[in-house]
Amino acid sequence: MATELSKTPPPADQHWSAQNAAALDADAGALAMLLMRHVLRDGEVVILLLKPSLWWIVLTCMRFAAVVLILMLLAARLDHLLPGRTPVYVEVGVFIISGRLMWAVCQWMGKLYVLTDQRLLALSGIFSVRVYDCPLRQIAEVRGVSGFREKALRLGTILIFPRQDSCLLGQWQTVRRPQWVLEQILSAMARIRRNDNPGS
Repeated sequence: MATELSKTPPPADQHWSAQNAAALDADAGALAMLLMRHVLRDGEVVILLLKPSLWWIVLTCMRFAAVVLILMLLAARLDHLLPGRTPVYVEVGVFIISGRLMWAVCQWMGKLYVLTDQRLLALSGIFSVRVYDCPLRQIAEVRGVSGFREKALRLGTILIFPRQDSCLLGQWQTVRRPQWVLEQILSAMARIRRNDNPGS
């Protein structure tokens, strides 16, 4: 069962320092910065640039690995009924799990979450890049949720609910410091609303 994180906006007069605006995840790396040059618009400022936690790889593979391990145990138990020897099935199982882990690593390397002063972005893909793009003005709500496994690892997922039903639900999966990340998004939303309504 998912546990909802606090989504109370920070005070409207929160100071936006240059240090906050340049807060970049160390794991994002030079490749992410190079990619962002092709995604950002003129004058757009990056506030957050981050990747899912490395635990995303493990959490993504857990169910698949568990099924393969169960099949390996069954093969060992029914060794006398199956053609071949148990070590062969063990080697095949280890190879399959290793392949799944490598695929998850490639998926993780292609994931990137970006908060700018105008938009929320989620980039993903291995052979081709898919971009989720939602302007801050079009966001109805952002919500932080944390399942049992994420909560145990102090991780969380940020859900993005657009105002228009035609837009897809977005999510930043398995991020570190989810409460802090949520606060940064809420602050960016509050700031753009103040700019749109300077007299309010």
